[in-house]
Amino acid sequence: MGCSIVSGQVGTAPLPSTRLPGPLTLDQAEQIALRNHPRVGSATLTAQAAGQVVAETRSAYFPTAVSNTTAALANTGTVLAAGALTTSSLSNRFASGVNLVQLLTDFGRTRDLTRSARSRLEARNENLINVRAQIIFEVRNAYYGVLASDAVLKVAQAALANRQVLLRQITALSQSALKSTLDVSFARVLVSEAQLAVYQAENNGEEARAQLATAMGYRQIENLTLVDQELPGPMSPDIQGLITQALAQRPDLLERKKDRDAAWQFADAEKKLSYPTVGLAAAAGVIPEHDHVLAHNNYEAAGVNISIPVFNGGLFSARRSEALFRAKAADNDVQDFSLQVSRDVQNAWYQANTAYRRLAVTGELVNETNQSLRLAQARYDAGLGGIVELNQAQLSQISAQIDAASAKYDYLDRRTALDYAIGSFR
Repeated sequence: MGCSIVSGQVGTAPLPSTRLPGPLTLDQAEQIALRNHPRVGSATLTAQAAGQVVAETRSAYFPTAVSNTTAALANTGTVLAAGALTTSSLSNRFASGVNLVQLLTDFGRTRDLTRSARSRLEARNENLINVRAQIIFEVRNAYYGVLASDAVLKVAQAALANRQVLLRQITALSQSALKSTLDVSFARVLVSEAQLAVYQAENNGEEARAQLATAMGYRQIENLTLVDQELPGPMSPDIQGLITQALAQRPDLLERKKDRDAAWQFADAEKKLSYPTVGLAAAAGVIPEHDHVLAHNNYEAAGVNISIPVFNGGLFSARRSEALFRAKAADNDVQDFSLQVSRDVQNAWYQANTAYRRLAVTGELVNETNQSLRLAQARYDAGLGGIVELNQAQLSQISAQIDAASAKYDYLDRRTALDYAIGSFR
């Protein structure tokens, strides 16, 4: 699998507010969120930083060159100094040169460290994909929430209008002594209840719009109108196939797998701490001002250095054990999260399936409550039923209409949760 950083525009600070030119589609909302949301920008920069760690680790393969210039002024004729038996460097001189160090081999330690850094880069790329998936999920959840609240508001407004008409009719009948003042009082209560339902629906709509604006990376969106969504068909009954798909493509699971691979590769590198390190060292330069006993105005030297660790108080052994324990712990973390993914897919499927079956039931319930209300209204108009019976029929109808209005968007929301659970958002 490649380890290239996912490119894209880095998210900027959320805008204080915005006004969209027209109705907002779901696809437009998702694209705006992926451009604006700061979490996407943070994940992108984190992935880019991980790419630099790979370059830092690989730098051990290349030579290191350092340019030095030294000037010294000393008492002539001296060769002794405190802290050293002899110091032939105690002489007047001016020199300039280059020191070169090149690693020849560390028996694979740098290779393993580079592989570990690449795996962590791939993990950060998967994290970026997961953050994008989370943003899409939040946008869809909020988008459907706005549509659902608008549908409920329409039902509440229609119920209020019907009850206001009923109140006017009963008031007129009461003035003609055909209905009692008790019926008028009940009708007023019904109107007040409908007004409260409208206020609650309006409040829920504003909350849903605020949630959508936040998901899109804005603090506020003025005059937000949305395009309704088509109702998808039934889901695939193959739950095991969906679980297999999730285990293969869930970015948060892949991120943990890449982190686990990096941990094992780092453990391999730590095993090689006790191996020798072989390097080449070279130096060359000029000495325009030097002691008169020196015959040359320049210098050159090269050599091979072999460093063999002997004893460091058990430090390398402890580091190897620590890396091995962390790698084994990462194995267990991957297994645990795989179980969670399997559970999440099953839960999301059953909830979505229940929401789909609820569509038909709520539709039938609306038809039944409409029939019941017509019968209750006829009985009330004929004087065979009371206002309480009519009120109960109206409440049942409104409740059924609200359930039916919400059922579609609840199914869309549950399908979104299932798509996220199986890793469909990339």
